[in-house]
Amino acid sequence: MPRFVFALIAMVSVTPAVAHDIYSRLLDPWGNSCCSEQDCRPAPYRVTPTGVQMLVDGEWVEVPGYTIQYRALLGDAGQTGGGHWCGRAYQRVDNSVFHVTQCAVLPPSTAGLSRILHSGMDSHAIP
Repeated sequence: MPRFVFALIAMVSVTPAVAHDIYSRLLDPWGNSCCSEQDCRPAPYRVTPTGVQMLVDGEWVEVPGYTIQYRALLGDAGQTGGGHWCGRAYQRVDNSVFHVTQCAVLPPSTAGLSRILHSGMDSHAIP
C-alpha cells in the first residue's frame, strides 16, 4: 500500500512537466525550440482552400506553411486529432489580439491533402 501511495503522489507532482514534455524536442525550421514552458498546446485544425487554420484561444488562426511539421508526437492524448500549436498572442493598441505561430504540428496523414490544396497556389509546393 505505501508504494502505491508514493507512486500516486509522484505521478501527480510531475503531471504538468510531463504534459509539456511532448513539445520539448520540437524545433522550428531554423533549429530553435518551438516553445518555452507554456507556448505549445493541443489545437484543433482545419485545412481550407486558402491554407491551414488552427483554433487558438477561440479564434481560427492562419498557420504559415513553413511552420507546419507533419508528425505524430509521442504522448499526444489525441483530443485534437494530432493538431498542436506553438506560438504567442500579442495585444494590439486597439485591444484586439493577434497570434504568431512558431510551430504547428499536424498528423502525417494530412500532409498530402495540404499539399494538393496548395499546389496550384504556390509555385514552391510539392505536388
